[in-house]
Amino acid sequence: MSPFADLPLWITVAAFILAAGAVWVAGTRLSRYADAIAREFGIGQAVLGVILLGGVTSLPEIAVTGTAALGGNAALAVNNLLGGFAMQVTVLALADMAIRKSALTEAVPDPIVLLQGVLGIILVAGTLAGIGVGDIAFAGAGLWTWGLAALFVYCIRMVARAEDNPAWKVIGEPPASEIETDDPKRDLSRAQLLGATGLAALAILVMGYVLSTSGEALAERTGLGDSFFGAVFVAISTSLPEISTVLAAVRLGRYVMAASDIFGTNLFDIGVIFLVDLAYPGGAVLNEVGMFSIVAGLIGILVTAIYVAGLIERRDPALFGIGLDSYLVAATYLGGIALLFTLR
Repeated sequence: MSPFADLPLWITVAAFILAAGAVWVAGTRLSRYADAIAREFGIGQAVLGVILLGGVTSLPEIAVTGTAALGGNAALAVNNLLGGFAMQVTVLALADMAIRKSALTEAVPDPIVLLQGVLGIILVAGTLAGIGVGDIAFAGAGLWTWGLAALFVYCIRMVARAEDNPAWKVIGEPPASEIETDDPKRDLSRAQLLGATGLAALAILVMGYVLSTSGEALAERTGLGDSFFGAVFVAISTSLPEISTVLAAVRLGRYVMAASDIFGTNLFDIGVIFLVDLAYPGGAVLNEVGMFSIVAGLIGILVTAIYVAGLIERRDPALFGIGLDSYLVAATYLGGIALLFTLR
C-alpha cells in the first residue's frame, strides 16, 4: 500500500508536485554533470560512456519505475516508460514552437539522430510484440525482455560506433555556431564533480520514490487508474529535465543536440523495461500489461516516425514558423491521450 493512501488529498498532491519539481531540478543538473564527467574522463564516445551517460539521463525514470515495480505495480512502471517515450518526442514540437523560425526538422542534418529514431521504433515494436504474444519467466525476468536487453545493447553499440565513425554525412550545411554554456568542470575539481553528481542522483532516487508512491495514490483516489496516470502525469513529471534541456538547447541554436537528446534518452527508457522486469516480483512483467500499453507504445512509434520522415525529407513547410510535422506530432499525442483515457 502507498504511504500516501491514508493522507489527505491535498498533501498527496503537494508531495507529487514537490517531487516532480525536485526531479526536474536535480535531473537537469545531473545531465550537465554527466556531460562534464564524460569530457573530464574522456569516455563520451566509447560504448561504456554512452551507456553510462544514457543511464544517468534516464535516472528519473529508473527511480520511479523501479519503485513501482518493486511495489508490484506493473501498470504504472511499464506505462510510465511507454508514455514517456511518446511524450518526450512531443517535446520537440514544443521546441519547434519556441524557436518559431522554420521547421525544426529542417535544421537537424545529422544521420545519428535518424539512427536513434529508427532504433527507438524497433525497440518499442519489439516490446509491443512481447506484450501481444506473452512472455515466459526466465532467470529473474522474462525471456522476451532478456532478448530486448540484448537488442538494446546492440543498438547502443551501433549508435556509439556511428558517432565515432559515421558512414555518411550531410554536406553543404553551415557549421553550427559555438555556444558558451555553463561548464561545471571549470568550477569543480574531479572529486567535487563526482560528489555533486552523487548528490543529484541521490535526490532523484529519493524524490523518485515519492513521485511513484504519491502518483500511485493519486491514480487510485482520482479514478484515473495506474496505467493512465503513469503514461501521462508521471511520464510528464519524469520528462521535465529533458524538457528544460531541449528548450534551452533550441534557444541557443543547438538543434541537433535537442533532437539527439530526445531520441537518445528514449532508447534508454525502453531499455529500462528490462530492469523493471528484474525488479518486479510477480513473474514476467510484460504479461501484466495489455491493450492500454500496446496503444501507448503505438502512439510513441507514430510520433517518432513522423519526425523521422521530416528529418529525411528536410523540406517540411512551416506554418507561422512551426513545421507541419510538429503540428501533426502534437495533434497525434493529444489525440492519443484522449484515446488512452477511454482505455484506462
